[in-house]
Amino acid sequence: LSAGATSFLFTEYRYVGAFMVAFAVLIFVFLASVEGFSTESRACSYDSSKLCKPALATAVFSTVSFLLGAVTSLFSGFLGMRIATYANARTTLEARRGVGKAFIIAFRSGAVMGFLLAANGLLVLYIAINAFKLYYGDDWEGLFEAITGYGLGGSSMALFGRVGGGIYTKAADVGADLVGKVERNIPEDDPRNPAVIADNVGDNVGDIAGMGSDLFGSYAESSCAALVVASISSFGINHDLTAMLYPLVVSSVGILVCLITTLFATDFSEVKAVDEIEPALKRQLIISTVLMAVAIAVVSFVALPSSFTIFNFGVQKEVSWWELALCVGVGLVAGLVIGFVTEYYTSNAYSPVRDVADSCRTGAATNVIFGLALGYKSVIVPIFAIAVSIFVSFSFAAMYGIAMAALGMLSTIATGLAIDAYGPISDNAGGIAEMAGMSHRIRETTDALDAAGNTTAAIGKGFAIGSAALVSLALFGAFVSRADVSSVDVLTPKVFIGLIVGAMLPYWFSAMTMKSVGSAALKMVEEVRRQFNTIPGLIEGTAKPDYATCVKISTDASIREMIPPGALVMLTPLVVGIFFGVETLSGVLAGALVSGVQV
Repeated sequence: LSAGATSFLFTEYRYVGAFMVAFAVLIFVFLASVEGFSTESRACSYDSSKLCKPALATAVFSTVSFLLGAVTSLFSGFLGMRIATYANARTTLEARRGVGKAFIIAFRSGAVMGFLLAANGLLVLYIAINAFKLYYGDDWEGLFEAITGYGLGGSSMALFGRVGGGIYTKAADVGADLVGKVERNIPEDDPRNPAVIADNVGDNVGDIAGMGSDLFGSYAESSCAALVVASISSFGINHDLTAMLYPLVVSSVGILVCLITTLFATDFSEVKAVDEIEPALKRQLIISTVLMAVAIAVVSFVALPSSFTIFNFGVQKEVSWWELALCVGVGLVAGLVIGFVTEYYTSNAYSPVRDVADSCRTGAATNVIFGLALGYKSVIVPIFAIAVSIFVSFSFAAMYGIAMAALGMLSTIATGLAIDAYGPISDNAGGIAEMAGMSHRIRETTDALDAAGNTTAAIGKGFAIGSAALVSLALFGAFVSRADVSSVDVLTPKVFIGLIVGAMLPYWFSAMTMKSVGSAALKMVEEVRRQFNTIPGLIEGTAKPDYATCVKISTDASIREMIPPGALVMLTPLVVGIFFGVETLSGVLAGALVSGVQV
């Protein structure tokens, strides 16, 4: 498993690396050509009496921070995957000693990944800011504009990690289950199934490496969005470093809070029975939110001046410290609400999942209809939670408030990731138990862990989406104020066609990825059938299947198919901006944000 996952990630990173370099060149050329590659200092855009560093410098530093963000994102995904592949087998072994012991190993492994990711993101960003300051000196506006590349690098790599890993894991999953479980009636993760290794590798590259990169992307972007707005507010103008780095202070306190929270699951109270697993994971969310709320109040009081101004579309808005603390708190609570709603719709303890199971009595068609309806229905409450947090945070502190609400939602990222990574780790532990032919009792233990893990993995995705919605809005605000668009008027045809086209983009993107999974799964099903039909003694267990061919099908499909969706996302803003102008582009961005969150 470890070898398979490592070889896939290295193959993926080779292609992504090439794209990264090409995109870095594009960023450099576009940004440097703003002033015709001049090395002269220019008047600052917010205070024309002062001189700021040349556009060429911003281009160089933005490109460097883009590469830093990209590498950190890939590194986070890779580390998470390594930890998970070590943890799988250890969880299986601990399962011999009971549910409690296996739970602790799986949960701690997830926590290691969560802390590594949160700390990595914070450390690299902090070092980058201090290194860039050596050149920029007092020009904080230019400094933090150059830092935004970090968020872009993180999220562009997350896009490829998510899409590539997702295609890989689903193709293998569908292929293994359709032929193995449905046609041949052998158990899940049975070693006779040729796609079983690909399926288990997929859990690591999709759910762990992909999820790690994804949350890192949101985390980096919300920090960068907040820093950009702060640099043109009173924090930046008065050069108040502690207040300026408030977003990083919130994230670092979050790490300490999550450390204490983790102890509640592993040390202060022990899981003894199967039905204690889900409540223990749910308590993690509640405890981290409560502790973080207290920590935010303390940190805001210490780090922020009693009142200050925040840049709000051309005017400076008076804000006091407690208003900003409330913005972070609102994001934190919204995250908890999204987590609980997601759990309600995906856990087998509640009526939605039971309704879907009940609908299977009349066949697969009613099951699909019920499932889709449930998926659509689960959007309602999270959207209201996001809407309320946007309204409250914008009323208090404009766009900066929204960026801080996103950071509030992500401040407990270490706990969120621990809960999330726990799922795939338990899933693979079960696979290893089945493949190694261990006793039925062990498989039952890992299945119990896995059932809770499926729900908690969905909670992690809910966090990623909720925070991404807030971050996108904050970045959209930063873009609009930076591009001098005074207002985005829906009634002008330019903007409206942008809105409609933007709202279509998530569907185009989804269509591409779903078709990719479908065609890869088709090949996988044919290959697994071929092996069952042509290898004598395979179904009896006397001959070994050819695992490598199935791994290759998944790898090739995901590498080949992740490029078009990725290109669609990355090139759309460039093409629209160059050919149709800034107003249409602001329409496209708004449309894509609104429909993307729903999907």
